[in-house]
Amino acid sequence: MHLLVVEDDRDTREFIRNGLVQAGHSVDTAANGRDGLFAATTQQFDLVVLDRMLPEVDGLTVLRTLRASGSRVPVLLLSALGEVDQRVAGLRAGADDYLVKPFAFSELEARIEALSRRTAPEGPTTVLKVGDLELDLMTRGVKRGETAIELQPREFRLLEYLMRHAGQVVTRTMLLEHVWDYHFDPQTNVIDVHVSRLRAKIDKGFEPPLLHTVRGAGYRLAIESGGDGA
Repeated sequence: MHLLVVEDDRDTREFIRNGLVQAGHSVDTAANGRDGLFAATTQQFDLVVLDRMLPEVDGLTVLRTLRASGSRVPVLLLSALGEVDQRVAGLRAGADDYLVKPFAFSELEARIEALSRRTAPEGPTTVLKVGDLELDLMTRGVKRGETAIELQPREFRLLEYLMRHAGQVVTRTMLLEHVWDYHFDPQTNVIDVHVSRLRAKIDKGFEPPLLHTVRGAGYRLAIESGGDGA
């Protein structure tokens, strides 16, 4: 799933993010309510983990604004305020579930799984497609046309991220942060090595090429004639 974590405490934010990434999810983060609200209203997420006490815009305001905009994305509200009236206020503001800090990651993960099942619409979209390339989020299968493609776990996460951002230029820094969870030198060749391996699997022997190098910028997964497929 593609998740958004809005949490101002850096240690807690990284604790949640690292656990969710290791569980196979794609995770974006925001450190304040303003940035969290902007992300939640301009991008598509499967679920939002939202802290109640946030700088700039508090969590309940983020939640109410999100619901007022018509968004039905599931929201798991986090708070150190565990009194019944505080939980009720959070749920009435539009939260789908409420988890009191401190919490075990296993409980957070279980609640996210439960919300994803409970809020899934009939006939949920579980397959990402770009041209004749398909990635099944449920079976973890990948195929191009009728040909099955075997990917390693990291290659699968890389392809999922590229497919969720199909048509967009994805920078090396974005890939390091969201696929590898690194926050340092974007010039490291780990990205190029994995992209090269992925390209060999999804493009070699197929037409048209889908995975393009955008010189000086990054990569783009799309049906197009531009870019450098080498």
